This record gives sequence, structure tokens and C-alpha cells, in this order.
Amino acid sequence: MVAQTAAFKKAVEESRKLKAKPNNDELLELYANYKQGTGEDFSKATQPGTFAFQEKYKYNAWKKVAVEDKVTPSAAQQHYVQLVEKLKGSYGFDA
Repeated sequence: MVAQTAAFKKAVEESRKLKAKPNNDELLELYANYKQGTGEDFSKATQPGTFAFQEKYKYNAWKKVAVEDKVTPSAAQQHYVQLVEKLKGSYGFDA
């Protein structure tokens, strides 16, 4: 696991308090950056089965961040924080 910044931990909590659910692309982006930001090892992730569509989307989103874009955990934390701030503006937020 990777050390998590205070801003990242706060953003994780705030993401649960959005007034509306983000769209699927935004949720996948949050998921992938969260997984990468916490330092989980993508190489140990199990590829989902053929008909596990939701798991496959999540796996592929994380793969893009971890393998294709080679985002570091600290960069993923920063991106997660920025995305949550953007979503708070779009969907509202219960402080």
C-alpha cells in the first residue's frame, strides 16, 4: 500500500456525499484512480470472465490508468482529488 495524502482521504469521503450519482464514465475514472492511488498491484488483479461486464469495465479502466498511461499512485491521488472537486460542482455535495 501507498501513503495516502490527507486531500486524497478527504476526497474519498466527499465522493460518497455527492447529491447525485456520477455517470458511468466518471465512476470508472474514480474507481481506476482510487485503485491506483491506494497502490494496489494491477498485476495481481484477476481478469474477469466473459459475461462479467461491470467487472470487465472496471478492470479495463484500471488497466488503462496502471498499464497504458503508467500513472503513479501519487498522480492518481491528485487526479482523484481534482475529479471529486469537479463532480462536487456538477452534482452538488452534502457537506
